[in-house]
Amino acid sequence: MSKKFRLTMAQLNPHVGDIAGNAAMAQNAWEEAKEAHADMIALPEMFITGYSTQDLVMKPAFYHAAMDAVAALARACADGPMLAIGGPCLVEDRLYNTYFICRGGQIIARQYKHFLPNFTVFDEVRQFNRGPIQGPYAIPDGPRVGSPICEDAWHVDVAEAMVESGAEILIVPNGSPYRKDKFDVRMGKMVARVIENNVPLVYLNMVGGQDDQVFDGGSFVLNPGAKLAVQLPLFDSMLAHVDFTHTESGWVAEDGEKHVFPSDLEQDYHAMVESLRDYMGKTGFQKVLLGLSGGIDSAIVATIAADALGPENVRGVMMPSEYTSQASLDDAQDVVDALGCRYDTVSIAEPRAAVTQALAPLFDGLEADLTEENIQSRLRGLLLMAQSNKFGEMLLTTGNKSEVAVGYATIYGDMAGGYNPIKDMYKTRVFAACRWRNANHRPWMRAPAGEVIPTAIIDKPPTAELRPDQKDSDSLPPYEVLDGILKMLVDDDASVADCVAAGYERAVVKRVEHLLYISEYKRFQSAPGTRLSQRAFWLDRRYPIVNGFRDESE
Repeated sequence: MSKKFRLTMAQLNPHVGDIAGNAAMAQNAWEEAKEAHADMIALPEMFITGYSTQDLVMKPAFYHAAMDAVAALARACADGPMLAIGGPCLVEDRLYNTYFICRGGQIIARQYKHFLPNFTVFDEVRQFNRGPIQGPYAIPDGPRVGSPICEDAWHVDVAEAMVESGAEILIVPNGSPYRKDKFDVRMGKMVARVIENNVPLVYLNMVGGQDDQVFDGGSFVLNPGAKLAVQLPLFDSMLAHVDFTHTESGWVAEDGEKHVFPSDLEQDYHAMVESLRDYMGKTGFQKVLLGLSGGIDSAIVATIAADALGPENVRGVMMPSEYTSQASLDDAQDVVDALGCRYDTVSIAEPRAAVTQALAPLFDGLEADLTEENIQSRLRGLLLMAQSNKFGEMLLTTGNKSEVAVGYATIYGDMAGGYNPIKDMYKTRVFAACRWRNANHRPWMRAPAGEVIPTAIIDKPPTAELRPDQKDSDSLPPYEVLDGILKMLVDDDASVADCVAAGYERAVVKRVEHLLYISEYKRFQSAPGTRLSQRAFWLDRRYPIVNGFRDESE
């Protein structure tokens, strides 16, 4: 009879810092694996602490608590499948990103991460020491297994050394966050490892939101020849039992379910929903509020919030001034009616009059300008934050990436709030996301199906309505032009000359570059928001606030 090996893949959602809760989740998963007669259960990288912990992992009380929890988990899971789980480990005053292998009540092996990522959102060189390249560990009556940890599998060295030392299967635990088109890059790297080493590979990723990042799962199993055997869904927590059979040519995974992934626009939208849902749940908030203007940005944020939390937990607030059109009032009402959210109106007319009167002696003889426009925005921020404090609702901000990039937002005004789901979505992409959501509904959405964002909102010219007949195009290039330039300057680190070569007017490019640099102080103080790209504003792109450089390339 051929030898068999059953592995349970635990694509789960840890909570950073909740060591006891993560341990309980791991034990529950282990018990399910035991009931399924698994030989081993594998959990993702740094699961016991959650990921990414940033500098929290360097706190001695924290990493000692995590190590104690792993040891206790090993004892609790003695009678059943082997348990593999990620966490920190201190060895001779050196801290490592570690994969613990537990059997019979003991930690029988430790695999240390060798390649420490120090780019985009990752800062592991700061937090951990580089571990040695190691050999595999053994499964009783089963295969020898090597576990390159996340980044280790993106390089040839670690997997190759493990296989040369006898590894017959590679199980790769990951904490790999979502960004557009990331999965294809992961798959390409793992296919290369399989082709190079001719052994099956299990790619195990976590799911869930953590601050700005979303871990999207999408775990999979590749057989020799890089044939896909199992593909788990994106964003969903689940356990999957994978059976391996030993053949004359080595171990082979039996075919299992292969989930098909949706479009990148749906993935972006799902990421925004999941990040907000987990940000709320993991911080203890249940309800949100946001200012509804009748514009497209607040409409899509309201829809994301309703999909994430349920319409009953979302409250929109219209705060009209004399510049607010009847069309905007009607459009905002249509949004809440379609979603089923709560809705209130608080006029800023009287507070604005009071502020104008208070400042009149100082502003006497001066022309009205941006100052008066910003007063309106800041009054709205004040009134929304007061409601947030009073009712315990988290305030959502609604600035898209185009506006965040060039500072087309008022600090301490419409930038006030705790989270911004569309912070990394350009304005042109917001339009596309609205059209997509109107035409599609999925089981993970808690708001109704159908046209929840009125066509009138999508079709009308964007405006802040802070002065008569105001349009965004009065202050900014058309969004198609602005987004094209920003994608080059921000996402691609292109030069001014590169943008001009692509067909953009140099004067327009220089103006956008100037706005981008002088708005850094605003972004430094802005709310976190869902990371969708490899150049999101925060950990991906870290620029100085004070910056005298301007690109003079021709």
